Amino acid sequence: MADGTRATRARTRRSGPAAAPGGLGARIGGDPLVGAVAAAFTLAQLLLVRPGMGLGWDETVYVSQVSAHAPAAFFSAPRARGVSLLVAPVAAWSSSTALLRVYLAALSGLALYLSLRVWRHVFPSRVLALAGALFATLWVTLFYGPQAMPNYWVAVGALACAGCLLRVRARSRDRAALAGLAAGAALMAWMRPMDAVWVALPLLALAAAGRHGRALLALLAGLAAGAAEWVVESYAAYGGLFRRLAEGSEIQGGLGWHLAVVDQLRSLGGRALCRPCTGALPAPVLTLWWYALPLLALLGLAVAVRARRAAPTLVALACAATAAFPYLFLIGYAAPRFLLPAYALLALPVADALVHVLTAPGPAWRPVAAVLVALGLAGHLAVQYAVLAHTVDRTTADRRGWSRAATELHRLGVRPPCLLTGEESVPIAFYTGCASAATDGPNANTTDAGIRDAARRVPVAALTVPGAAPPAYARTWPSVPYGALRLYVAPARPAAGRP
Repeated sequence: MADGTRATRARTRRSGPAAAPGGLGARIGGDPLVGAVAAAFTLAQLLLVRPGMGLGWDETVYVSQVSAHAPAAFFSAPRARGVSLLVAPVAAWSSSTALLRVYLAALSGLALYLSLRVWRHVFPSRVLALAGALFATLWVTLFYGPQAMPNYWVAVGALACAGCLLRVRARSRDRAALAGLAAGAALMAWMRPMDAVWVALPLLALAAAGRHGRALLALLAGLAAGAAEWVVESYAAYGGLFRRLAEGSEIQGGLGWHLAVVDQLRSLGGRALCRPCTGALPAPVLTLWWYALPLLALLGLAVAVRARRAAPTLVALACAATAAFPYLFLIGYAAPRFLLPAYALLALPVADALVHVLTAPGPAWRPVAAVLVALGLAGHLAVQYAVLAHTVDRTTADRRGWSRAATELHRLGVRPPCLLTGEESVPIAFYTGCASAATDGPNANTTDAGIRDAARRVPVAALTVPGAAPPAYARTWPSVPYGALRLYVAPARPAAGRP
């Protein structure tokens, strides 16, 4: 009888969060431990990534859509406008990159907190806090959290969406959970519609198989609401949905069977984009955590199966697998940010496994387990910080180079309204306050004749790498070398046609 009483009390303690009164909104209430992790994540972004780091290539495309600082850059088929709308509250009235970074860092910390709290009915606070810490201390999470890029937001949307579906399975009439499910799906589709579909596949299957009609409708409604603008724009500007999908596939090198696992490994040393993905693999110490991640996640599944609560862990693992699949097997290049949704979902079973290791063993070897876990986590943090510091330094230097190129172009008379074309013209145009144009490649949006015509009206510059022949229309233009570029500037025209 005594043993039965102790078992009952243990089950009560484990199920306490799920049995607490109130809906999902009550469970999103205060959790100091998870809140501390989220706050530390925001602070770490501001201290380690630095708000003054200039905008990157893709960031300038997204920000230029809503910024008064420069004309909108060409918006290629694979992109979605979620990031542009996310940054609009700041970018629409301020050109301060530092202010934008602070805004995004604060918002990303809040989003991490809310997406973790959704899982409170499944995992105790210490597991959620550890999962948040594991995800938040990855160099790629810290690096992209304060950037105007979509992948982090797909990650927190996936985390919230999966947790809300599990909540609806437990209480089908939980309106707050249904709203959270729709909101999470909408956030993912708002940022990257195709990623949202991949993440949602296991959730759609689970809702349909379990006959959870409300959950299925909420999930589909969220996906439709988030992707609506992208679909409408497909017909308005790209010739239709299927044409946009085909164009997006072409821009990404042709989606199909590509074994990109090794490419992802190469990117873990701090390469923001690995295309073409060649060269040596990073040192083993930098990739060890990547090999350990799936093993620890499987250990978390074993822990969950033994505790007879495998369903939530299986959902997290299934969504992580479908989120990662296209970037490991269907695309011919790599970027570490592509796998952020998978990392966020895998953090939950990994944290569950580590907490189990620290608390389940008997007194004889629990201290040994604690020391081993502590050493492993310390080494992991050291590796993540080293890669982050190297990546931030290199990236900051590159973006300062773009800013200096903009200053040189201003000195040469290329001032707004103006047009840039050629090598790295998209980001440098944003820094200069110019429009950008290309006659070929994924950003093609004009012709040689169009650039010649623009040169009759506004300042135009063509950028090439040293030793490369300039475009035919720029062969007679004066040129100057500048760093890793050569700047060809169209001769000044009479000012009559300029504002």
